[in-house]
Amino acid sequence: MCLPRLRRLCSSSPNKLLSLHDRGLLQSVFPEGSIPELSRQLSKVCTMYCGFDPTADSLHVGNLLALIALIHGQRLGHNSIAVIGGATALIGDPSGKTEERAPMSAAEVENNVMQITENIERVLDNYMVLNNMDWYMEKNIIEFLSTVGRHFRMGNMLSRHSVQSRINSPQGMSFTEFTYQIFQGYDWLHLHRTHRCTIQIGGNDQLGNITAGYELVTKFTKDPIFGLTVPLITTTRGDKLGKTSGNAVWLDAKKTSSFELYQYFINVSDADVEKYLQLFTFLPLPEISSIMSKHLANPEKRTAQKTLAEQVTVLVHGANGLDAAQRCTRAFFEESIEAINSLQPMELEQLFRQAPVKELFLDPGMTILEVCMKAGCFGRTVDAERIIRAGGVRLNHQRLNEPNFVLRPGEHVLSNNISLIRVGKKNYYIVKWCR
Repeated sequence: MCLPRLRRLCSSSPNKLLSLHDRGLLQSVFPEGSIPELSRQLSKVCTMYCGFDPTADSLHVGNLLALIALIHGQRLGHNSIAVIGGATALIGDPSGKTEERAPMSAAEVENNVMQITENIERVLDNYMVLNNMDWYMEKNIIEFLSTVGRHFRMGNMLSRHSVQSRINSPQGMSFTEFTYQIFQGYDWLHLHRTHRCTIQIGGNDQLGNITAGYELVTKFTKDPIFGLTVPLITTTRGDKLGKTSGNAVWLDAKKTSSFELYQYFINVSDADVEKYLQLFTFLPLPEISSIMSKHLANPEKRTAQKTLAEQVTVLVHGANGLDAAQRCTRAFFEESIEAINSLQPMELEQLFRQAPVKELFLDPGMTILEVCMKAGCFGRTVDAERIIRAGGVRLNHQRLNEPNFVLRPGEHVLSNNISLIRVGKKNYYIVKWCR
């Protein structure tokens, strides 16, 4: 549906879900011309769903907008379902891909389903999470093709952008990938039959799969059904943000810590921050306008970015995650000993993810030179002595320039039994003191 038409209807309609267009979260409605009917349907409780294929062991920021759209729906009184594609992940969605995915084992997919379920549980309330393997596991392939496959027309299937871009490429397209749209289409039919699901939400690159589902479901019911798409998040170079592109920011704290997530949004550019506040937070638009006014008056304070980072970190990791992210930020950027002292060992390791960790006993009279050598900071003692004397070594942010300086437990070993060594500007080492 053309966006100007959508804007006119949203501004004159009390329908709050359609007003998500004003935030930039609702990019298109399918089928074209269906907004008046969708508006009528949304005046009562509807059930909507979004699917997530477990091709990794975590969702990423690129998936977050679809979850946020489901939350908006929940807050407006509608029912939300998250479907994890335990079956379809074994097939592989060709949308947006230049080559076929590497095959995944059933065990790998099963593990990913468990991890992604945890991602969703942390973000959604009053949700339903389903695994489409549950309704495909007992399916007979002959029966499936005869009852479902016969409703798909080859011309329509071949016309999908995801298919055209691949069959005309040197790599071509496998029959397995070609059938993906049949299975995703059947997901919607199954959800309509079992949960009266009439709305599918997906990224803008999923319009072909949404269309396939719409065409199948409408062959079995006269109920009005609709597809809603959310925008794709791209980098400044225009690349889709996701795991395939190698630039994923994960929702699982084990893969992307709350500190790293917080910093990702702190570093959003001034050109993008207002759009991101509208997309990734639930702040009212007038409040976002007020935040932007304050930000533009003093952009160096990064007021808008801090608000954005706080809101997203709480959404994904909760209040405790935000607290940890802010303590890590103070420890890293403000070089605060108090902040380092407040960190748990796991938080410290996440903050300095690339830092080697060494467990040592603090012997009486141990010098900074001895600690650096035992922690593996230097290969040769002569190099260690030279760099320490030049002021290139810091212990818990304190510069020590005497190789024979003796460490004192109450001062140089923090209350969490950790010492942080920095050599030069970027090389960190973590010492865990054994008692």
